[in-house]
This record gives sequence, C-alpha cells and structure tokens, in this order.
Amino acid sequence: MRRERELLALYIAHRGALVSYANGIVQDHARAEDVVQEAWERVSAIAQHQSLSEPLRYFYRVVRNLALDGRRARKRELLRGDRFLPDIAESVADDAPSPEAETSLREELRIVLESMAELPERTRLALTLHTVEGLKLRVVAERMGLSVSYTQQLVAEGKLHCIKRLLRRR
Repeated sequence: MRRERELLALYIAHRGALVSYANGIVQDHARAEDVVQEAWERVSAIAQHQSLSEPLRYFYRVVRNLALDGRRARKRELLRGDRFLPDIAESVADDAPSPEAETSLREELRIVLESMAELPERTRLALTLHTVEGLKLRVVAERMGLSVSYTQQLVAEGKLHCIKRLLRRR
C-alpha cells in the first residue's frame, strides 16, 4: 500500500514533465496525455508485482516506448491502402534529415573532429571518454588518475574549444 502511494505521488509530481516529454515525440498534446495515462496504468500494474528501483526512469522509458509505438502506428494508418494523404503524411514524415541538413551535419562533425585533434592529449582523452563514450566524470577521473574537478575542467575546456571552432564556421 505504501509503495502504491509513493508511486502515485511520483506520478502526480512528474505528470506535467512526462506529458511534455511525450508531446515532443507525438507532436499532439491530447495523444501525449493518452500516452502518459497508459504509461501510468502499465507502471502501476507492474509495481504491484515487483519493486522498481528507479520508478521515474522507468516511467520515462515506458512513455517513450508508447509514444514511439503510437507514432509509428499512426504513420502506418495514414499510408495504408490506395489512399495517400500527402499533407498528413508530411506531418509524420521520417525523422531522416534532408540532404542539405545531412551535408551541414557532416561538415559540423568534420569541424568537431578537427578541433578535437587540436586539443592537448589529456584534454582530448577526457572529452572523448566523457562525451563520446558517455562515462561519468568520476569514472573518467579514476581512469586518468585525476581529480573529478580537474577532469570536469578539462572536459569543459575541450567542449568550449569545439564550440568556438563551430561558431567561427558561421
């Protein structure tokens, strides 16, 4: 009973953020509300049978999966059969970037890689481990034999250098 109340309190406290998150995926506030409601029903049903170590993270995962499933289903519905609804199909078009956007992104990636190559070895390694490989600063610091604050400084300096190079391009 106590776990149910805690889960309900968590849901109520984060419901608005969950709806905003879902809305970012489905691009329809009413559908986002439905997604979050369905996520609540699923999470609460699962929580009755097992303990959730990170319930908020689990909520977000369920909302994301339901929103993506709903978006795909809607897209299939719109494109099914002989009927083709170009204006609606356009609104749920693939997430693939346009050729122009892809070219621009490739250029930005090239600049970032060049700017990373310009960094001192230690800064480049810290930036790569944290930003590219996704390691926590604490883990990067341990691996490199540095303090967490110094590692954070190295990562920040590396990011700043890359950003400055990107801004010079524009």
